[in-house]
Amino acid sequence: MPETQTPATLMERLTGMLVETAPRVVGAILFLIVAWIIASWVRRLARRSLERAKVEPTLARFLSNLSRMALIVLSVVACLGIFGVQTASFAAVIGSAGIAIGLGLQGSLSHLAAGVLLMVTRPFKTGDMVSIAGQIGMVDEIELFSTHIDTPDNRRLIIPNGQVFGSLIENLTRHPIRRADVDVGVDYAADLDKTREVLLAAAMRVPGRATEKDPEAFLRQLGPSSVDWQVRVWAPRQDFGKVRQAAVREVKKALDEAGLTIPFPQLTISKRP
Repeated sequence: MPETQTPATLMERLTGMLVETAPRVVGAILFLIVAWIIASWVRRLARRSLERAKVEPTLARFLSNLSRMALIVLSVVACLGIFGVQTASFAAVIGSAGIAIGLGLQGSLSHLAAGVLLMVTRPFKTGDMVSIAGQIGMVDEIELFSTHIDTPDNRRLIIPNGQVFGSLIENLTRHPIRRADVDVGVDYAADLDKTREVLLAAAMRVPGRATEKDPEAFLRQLGPSSVDWQVRVWAPRQDFGKVRQAAVREVKKALDEAGLTIPFPQLTISKRP
């Protein structure tokens, strides 16, 4: 016959189990508390170190939080080992779950990886004027999964980082000065030397231009209806638009004052008898 479990027997067994496991429970709790404190300290230390290394703030925050979570997970696994749980099988379960989650979030993880690479390589920063994936705008924010830019007509564009990193990135404000080009066609009857002189004088009069480099009047080609020139003026990056507008105005005024005409496109039709 099975042994009868009296209340006294049950209480005795329960007391024995508590006495046996209490030290391990208390030790595990203390271990987790200490691990939590150490993980928080490591996060702060990693954050300060990354900031001193001038790592992008978003990436620094992500990496410091990741280091904290990694320490906490390792501490939990270690505590499970104290209670006899097979940590090897537990790690295998975590690995399998990680693979399943990775396959399910493949697109998002590619954007995350691209975001990390953008923050490490830093082809642009907040406040830069860029051309990305066919869109031009000022970078407002760089996040782990997307980049936010504001267009000149005040539209907010949110571009996934996978598209950003996988496309041509043109940083329009990377250098302190930028060249403003003005294309203009002059009549074939105009003297080339006089035209160059007039265009160069106009370029020199452009207000606000950068003086680090001299302007140019470049003879581009002999077009179907005109001799095509390109006036090149250097401008500070913050005043590029204003300088280019001023350059167009000065070129038009100079040509008018010199009596040099800008011809309309012409088409000659010959009729055979």
